[in-house]
Parts: sequence; C-alpha cells; structure tokens
Amino acid sequence: MPTVAFHASHEQLSPSGLLQAAVAAEAAGFQGVTSSDHLAPWSERQGHSGHAWSWLGAAMQATTVPFGVVTAPGQRYHPAVIAQAIATLGDLFPGRFWPVLGSGEALNEHVTGDRWPTKDDRDRRLLECVDVIRALLRGEEVTHRGLIHVDRARIWSLPASPPQIFGAAVSDETARTVGGWADGLMTINQPIDRLRGVLDAFRDGGGESKRVCVQVHVSWAATDDQALAIAHDQWRTNVFGSELAWNLELPGQFDEAAKRVRPEELRDAVLVSADPEQHVAWLTEIAELGVDELSLHHVGQDQQPFIDAFGDRVLPKVTT
Repeated sequence: MPTVAFHASHEQLSPSGLLQAAVAAEAAGFQGVTSSDHLAPWSERQGHSGHAWSWLGAAMQATTVPFGVVTAPGQRYHPAVIAQAIATLGDLFPGRFWPVLGSGEALNEHVTGDRWPTKDDRDRRLLECVDVIRALLRGEEVTHRGLIHVDRARIWSLPASPPQIFGAAVSDETARTVGGWADGLMTINQPIDRLRGVLDAFRDGGGESKRVCVQVHVSWAATDDQALAIAHDQWRTNVFGSELAWNLELPGQFDEAAKRVRPEELRDAVLVSADPEQHVAWLTEIAELGVDELSLHHVGQDQQPFIDAFGDRVLPKVTT
C-alpha cells in the first residue's frame, strides 16, 4: 500500500499557518509532507506565497516525517544555490528530504526579467541543471557553459548521502524523459486513463523500478455543494492546459482566464466529495496503478477539518 503525505500549498496559507497544518497532519497520521515552491499564487484569491526553502527548515525541525519540495532551477534559482539548499537540508535531516525538479512556470520565473524560454529550451536547461546539481552534491567543483553558466562552484557542507532527486511531469512526453534521468517521478492526478498513460511513459522511459508520487487535489467539506464551491473558489485557475498554465505571468491573468470556468469543470482536476468513502475509492484506484506515495492537497484554505476527517476516516483505509 502507498504512504500518504500532506501537501503544503504555499499559495494558499501563510507560512506560519502552513507550518501548523504540517504539524497537525503528522499528528493525524499523514506519513510525509510535500511542498510547493512559488513566488506568486495562482490566484489573487489565494493570497499567499511564502519562501519554501526558509519554511522547510522550520517545518522539518517541527516534525519527524519525510519532506519533498517541487522546485525549478535555472532561472529564478541558480542550480548552485539549489544544490546548496538540498545539501544543507540533507545534512540537517538525514534521509528525510527529497527534491523534485521541474522546468518551471512563467508565473514564478518571469520576475528575473529574462526571456521565458520555449518548452524545449526549458527542458534542456533543466537537464543541464540536474547534471550540475548532482555533480555538486558529489562534492565536485563545477564549471559549466550552456543554457546556464556555472563558474568554479563547490558545495562545502555536504550530507553523508546525497538525496534522491525526483522529476516533475504532467504529460506523457515529459514523463518519458524524466524516466531516463530521475530517481523517481512526481505527477498530479488526472482522469485515470490519462494518469495511467503518464505512469506508463515514465516506466517505458527508464523508470520501471523507480518510485512514483502522485499529488492528488481533493476538496472535502460537510456537503458536496460546499466541497464544489471550495474547489471552484480556490482552484479554478488550475484547470488549464500546459500551454496556458506554464506561460501566464501574473495571478490576475489567471483570474481573468478563469472567469468563465464553471464549477463542474473542476471535477477533472479535483476529487470533489463530502463522502470519505468516495475519497477512499478514488485514492485506492490511483494507488492500484503502482503508486508509492499519494500526496493529498485539500484545495481549501481551512486545512484542519480536512486533516481531522481524512486522518480518522480515509488514511487508515488507504494505507493498510
């Protein structure tokens, strides 16, 4: 059976509120935490975006479970800076930290003022970053000239063992590439046939024996209508295809694009139900695809009722 983690969405809660939620999630039986890494939220209604790496040190000190973070080296973050952050958390919390590297979104990366690259260039840039980060985590001095530049970088404080580095993917094509270089895959829930295709592509590309984590967006409340209203309010800016989602630059642009998104359209992106048994059935179906970890993201801003309900009525049935 899979482990079940709590997803910490920096776009929706203050850093202090999110830390309290992570502590509560561990107490309720969640077996890990995954973290987003945004400079801006997806919507002005979400209203937050704390610095993930500052938060990770505090949150990991306050808990005992493993943590993953989805981050994008290459533009907002130089890969040497990311390698140093990975090494420090790896030293502080041995065996508990696993980074997930992706090619990023313009929403977060445009702030540097640099040109937002094409998808092909972003993918090539990511692979250069992966090679640099891995070399630095081996203790090597790195100089590199390509889509990124590195001049005689070295990480001086290294963990005893480098952490596994996962890759992020939402499409078959990207997942197949990730299978060739990453130690594992992190993806998001989609309609089951599309999700199966992503996982198959990852395994066909070289990820057959590697770990898979699926971030599952859920909305739970006392009634189905309330759960759907929460999803529509907080997550309707996240139903767009990658050509739009990865290229818009401001939360207001996402809000404008989402003006005509109807509540029912959220159901492909978010598992919406007031019935814990329905959530157990959905999560079990995803787990049966050979998933090692489910990271649950309740898309509402009030996390405690979700943590309590799922800790009591969902987790025991999914993890045993």
